[in-house]
Amino acid sequence: MDNIPPCQLYLISPLDVGGDFPQQLEAALKTGEVAAFQFRVKGLEQHEAARLAEPLQAICAEHDCAFIVNDDIALAKRLNADGVHLGQSDGTVAEAREALGKDTQIGVTCHASRDLGLDAGDAGADYVAFGAFFDSQTKDTQHRASTELIQWWSLMVELPCVAIGGITPDNAGPIVAAGADFLAVSGAVWNDPGGPAAAVERFAETIAANPPPSVDD
Repeated sequence: MDNIPPCQLYLISPLDVGGDFPQQLEAALKTGEVAAFQFRVKGLEQHEAARLAEPLQAICAEHDCAFIVNDDIALAKRLNADGVHLGQSDGTVAEAREALGKDTQIGVTCHASRDLGLDAGDAGADYVAFGAFFDSQTKDTQHRASTELIQWWSLMVELPCVAIGGITPDNAGPIVAAGADFLAVSGAVWNDPGGPAAAVERFAETIAANPPPSVDD
């Protein structure tokens, strides 16, 4: 446990990624503090989704940030994305692995359930996501996860875990200290009055100030 990598940021797009959003993403990624970006749009025809994704994927590649597609295995394959994130009703890990190959990162939403997380790991997922930890303005939250779940997972399971749901620089500290590998954040970055770069820097400060304890502590 002494060599736990620091918690990292996993940005999730707003539903509207047109307009000046590419510039916002560029500003966030220029900080060098973001490990992954999830392209999350709803209700668009695949061709339109791919058109919107293209400049964002290029920005991610430029800044060595993984480009993850939300919920859509076919779109992830079309884009040759770095990964896909699956909800509980968006296809199986096996289906995604067959379509996308062994090197694609596959994440699975596991709500607040150890069992769902362990099942995803057994199926070959590369990471699991737990949440929501707080009320979120991005999506409705039907499940509430706890820092105890993150702490248990980080001690007992090697598979990386992502914490999601209403996380801000002001409330993230205990989640980071519990051992989360990634913080998935959206509105707290894109809606920050100071801009996305300032929000990312505040998250980085919170992460640095709340290291998980070593096994000897």
